[in-house]
Amino acid sequence: MKRVAILISGGGSNMLRLVEDMQGDHPARPVLVASNDPAAAGLARAAAAGVPIAAVDHRGFPGDRAGFEAALLEPLLAARPDIICLAGFMRILTPDFVSRFAGRMLNIHPSLLPKYPGLHTHARAIEAGDAEAGVTVHEVTPELDAGPILGRARVPVLPGDTPEALAARVLAQEHRLYPAVLRRFAAGDRRPVCL
Repeated sequence: MKRVAILISGGGSNMLRLVEDMQGDHPARPVLVASNDPAAAGLARAAAAGVPIAAVDHRGFPGDRAGFEAALLEPLLAARPDIICLAGFMRILTPDFVSRFAGRMLNIHPSLLPKYPGLHTHARAIEAGDAEAGVTVHEVTPELDAGPILGRARVPVLPGDTPEALAARVLAQEHRLYPAVLRRFAAGDRRPVCL
């Protein structure tokens, strides 16, 4: 049984879908949900689901990413995770941190990577006149949003779409894709999932 730690920064809707899916015959179980924001609503949702939680406020480490990451590593390493899932974790991790978990850290990103790494993905897709947008789950590497792709779901861009409307439709696919990818990945299968 694989041990999964999930890192969040906000409401944790993707985290909750992962936790809900890790039951029964699933090859993994959640052992920690951690956040860089002690007020993140997802922490209360994780605790209510019976998952241990931790918070390390990044604001206590101004200009010191290494210090923040060292503090984050304490509860993370104590949980002994086999896999780390970034689920709306809004901090860029240093190469040292990423390397420590090479091949064991996943991220979900709301675009069809390699298109639109970084922020404002939905607005960028609309502004570019794209016919479709979507979501990608990938392995985390030191280069931002550039690791091997483990899953993808496509969403049409509709006439008159706003970033908010597109984001809502993409989020529905995120909630389907990430659990499917984690289930396959935890079983040792790195073939991409396509929804």
